[in-house]
Amino acid sequence: MISCASIDPKKNYSMVFDADPVLAGTIEVEFDRFLSSKHSKFKADIVFYPRINAVALEFRHEFIKYRQFWDEKDRQTIINSVNIFVNDFVNQSLIKNYRKTRAIYGKTTGRLEWETFKVAKTHVSYPLIEIGYRFIGSRPYFSTLMHTARETNEFGDNIDYSMMDSRQINMYFTRTQSAHLAKILNQEYLIRLFDSH
Repeated sequence: MISCASIDPKKNYSMVFDADPVLAGTIEVEFDRFLSSKHSKFKADIVFYPRINAVALEFRHEFIKYRQFWDEKDRQTIINSVNIFVNDFVNQSLIKNYRKTRAIYGKTTGRLEWETFKVAKTHVSYPLIEIGYRFIGSRPYFSTLMHTARETNEFGDNIDYSMMDSRQINMYFTRTQSAHLAKILNQEYLIRLFDSH
């Protein structure tokens, strides 16, 4: 799991509460299906890490467990992007050209953790993530495209292993799913999770 000693110093990580991670919500997300033009729909947990003010999307994809971390600045980018997407959807101004739209809302470098087996070591990389939207058939989806990235050995273990590349992952959200995602990523919503503590 992520620790304050192993976070990316370029990111906006700062403590908001000295408390353990808490489940902020669960969302539906869709992924490309291997060797198919169809999608697979899965649940993803959104976990808030108050000691570093970061949120992790925790999900399984092709038998691998992932944690994709977003700092406060990146969460606000997602929220703003969803608002633009929904507005353009309502105004019917979305275009069907994925080359132009896959990063239309911006790019960021995210932290990714993944484990191939339950007892396996945690792998870490810092992939480029593009934020935009994509038409699949006649239906537009809010999308994130996480590129491949070489693993870093930031835990400092002495195990002899070949460094891996993280996989490229496309994530798709319907208008309803993306609005739900934006609601959970809102900083005020996350802070309110601790009102009763």
